[in-house]
This record gives sequence, C-alpha cells and structure tokens, in this order.
Amino acid sequence: MAIISGLFLYATTLLVLGLAFLSSAAKVHCDIGVGGRRDLAEATKASGIKVFDITKYGAKGDDKTDCTMAFMKAWNEACRTDTGPAKILVPKGTFMTAPVIFQGPCKSNEPIIFEVQGTVKATNDLSQYSEDTWFLFEKIIGVVLIGGGIFDGQGPSVWKYNDCKKNKDCTKLPSSIKFQRVTNAVVSDITSVNSKFFHYHVTDCTNFTANNLKIVAPDDSPNTDGMHISDTNGVKVTKSTIGTGDDCISIGQGVTNATISEVFCGPGHGLSIGSLGKYEDEADVKGIMVINCTLFNTTNGVRIKTWAASPPSAASNITFQDIIMKSVKNPIIIDQKYGSRSSTEPSRVKISDVHYKNIRGTSTSKVAVNFLCSSSVPCEGIELTNIDLSYVGTKDPESPISASCTNAKVKTRGAHPPGCEEL
Repeated sequence: MAIISGLFLYATTLLVLGLAFLSSAAKVHCDIGVGGRRDLAEATKASGIKVFDITKYGAKGDDKTDCTMAFMKAWNEACRTDTGPAKILVPKGTFMTAPVIFQGPCKSNEPIIFEVQGTVKATNDLSQYSEDTWFLFEKIIGVVLIGGGIFDGQGPSVWKYNDCKKNKDCTKLPSSIKFQRVTNAVVSDITSVNSKFFHYHVTDCTNFTANNLKIVAPDDSPNTDGMHISDTNGVKVTKSTIGTGDDCISIGQGVTNATISEVFCGPGHGLSIGSLGKYEDEADVKGIMVINCTLFNTTNGVRIKTWAASPPSAASNITFQDIIMKSVKNPIIIDQKYGSRSSTEPSRVKISDVHYKNIRGTSTSKVAVNFLCSSSVPCEGIELTNIDLSYVGTKDPESPISASCTNAKVKTRGAHPPGCEEL
C-alpha cells in the first residue's frame, strides 16, 4: 500500500513541477490513488512501466555481498529504455555498495523511478571513494527517488578521519546522495542515517523537490549537513525531520527561488544561508523563503553566514516566517565574520531585503537577535516583525533578552527584543 501511495505522490508532484513529458504513467498513477487499490504488479503492467529489480542483476540483500555492479547494470538498462517509463527496484533486504554513478542523459522522455524499499548500506573502505559521493545522480532529466527505504552511510566508522576543522586542505569524506546537473528531481519518503559527510548534496540543478525525508546523525558528527544546496534554481523542501551534527539545511552560492517549509530541525546547527564568500565568482543568492519550521535544541536558529575578506557577491530577497524556536542558542543571526574572527578585512557579500516575521519561542542566550554585518557593505532592508523570544538560560536568568546590531539598517514592527533601534 505504501508503494502505491508513493507512486501516486510521484505523479502528482511531477505534475506540480509541470513536466510536459508526463503522459500515460502519470495517468495510471493517478488512477491508482483515486479510483481503487489495484496491486502493484497490475498497475505496473497497465501503465507499461518496465521494472529493473537489482536482484535480477546479482544483488543480494544479505548485508555482506557487494552489490555495486548490480546497481550499475540495472541503471544502464533502465537508462537505455526508450519504450516508456522505467523503474529500478531495490526490494526489502540490506544491500551493500561502494560508490555508484547513475548518469544520463537517458533515452526515454519519462522520468526514471528509483524505488528503494530496503536498506542500502555504504562500504567503509575509503580507498574505494575516488570522488566525493557515494550515490551520484548526474546529467539526468527526470528522476524520482521514493519507496520508504533507508540509506546508511556508516559514518561512525570514518568520522575520525575528518580533520577539516584543523586542516583547511583536508580531503572531504564522501556525501551520501548527490544530485548534480539534474533537471526535475523528486525525493520522497526516504531515510538517510549516519552519512560520512553531507546526507544530500544538490548542485547545478533545476527544479528539485524533497518531502517527507528523515535525516539522522548524532549531534557531534562532523559536517553531516542534512542537505547542502548550491547553484540551483527552483527548490522545495517540505515536511521533513532533520537531526544531525551540522546545518539541517545549508543554502550555498547561486541558489534562487527556494522554499523550505514544515521542517523540524534538531539537533544541529540550524537552517542556514551560507557560508557565502569563500570562493571567487560566487553566484548571488536570492528568493529564499523559510516558513513554518521548528528548531529544537540547535546551536543556531535561522542564520546567514559569510566569510570575512570575501570576494563580492550578494544575498537578497530572503524571508524567515512563522518559525518556532525551542531552546535555541542563537535564534536569529547574521554572521559576516564566519570562520574568520581574527580577520581585519570585512566581508564583501552584500546582504539586503531580509525579513524576519512571527518568530517565537525560547533562547538559551540573552542576545536572541545578533546582526554582525560587514563594515564594507552594511546589511540593508532588514525587517523584524513580531519577534517574541524569551530567555531560558541558567546564567543570570532574571536579565532580559536583547538584540545586537552592527552595521545593519533595521526596521522593527510589533514585538521585538530591545537593542536594535530603527536606523
């Protein structure tokens, strides 16, 4: 039943994305969801979906057989299919793999469905990872990752090799799932646990939708961002639970038209834009909406972070709205000296047109709003509207909560912590 619901979700989501090439497959998926509960075999036969079961290519769900080649063979066959929609099936069981690349372009005009019902587990031999990713989807038009399954990155066995806090030239561990140069991707009802590095990495994509994700790693796991997004236009992440050791979601350079909604974040470092300005010629960030999210016991709430001494770029048209904070250390923060407190050169990332609306809850620090902006390009068009936060820390509990604004032009409406007068 969950499979059928997943297929229906696949069709309706792609219709929202406006995929012109969805035809017969979309029609039959809608029929399944609305008109009855035919079994999957009948639905697959009626819709013409060709199924590529990895166990038919030698995969064994015994938690010890290397199934890498089986995944690749199934993908190659599905990608070469030009007679209709294709689906790769990972059935129940635990399937071990080294890095796998799923590369297009594919022949069919229909999106490829990648249905994971079981558990996919990463190998621990880092010498097998010549790239920075375990599962890579690349150069594809139309891919749907569904099924209710689990991706286990087995991070605890290799986190000790992550020395990026001490070594700027460190070799990054592989991310679990990467979408690169993909158009029209949907990820739904997937669990990712204990990634070696990022759980999801989305870059150079167009129209990426994720919902009903569960992302889990310990709060002390290094660089295990739930989802890092860069150079991508059209992003929707919704109805997901993320608890990890770094940013729940981090929005990097070149992201435009992104909506993050109904995300529960905690533990972790919060919902972040940045860090920005680390590299030359970074594309601007604009059109970001973070709405109806909850943060619990995180080190930051909603954050914008840029490097000092950075090349010029910009972040604008950003809204954080209807956010609940529960025991968050830095609920609202702009940090333009991120990772470079000792630098005497200011950031040249221009931050403007940022709106904080209806944010309520509790802060474990007395300074609940902290705008540390650049002296070179001060923050402009910053708006605080109905910010209702209270202090729940143990140090001097009777002292009131406050705000701090440096090089920031702020307008306030309704309730807000004192300390940032309108400029």
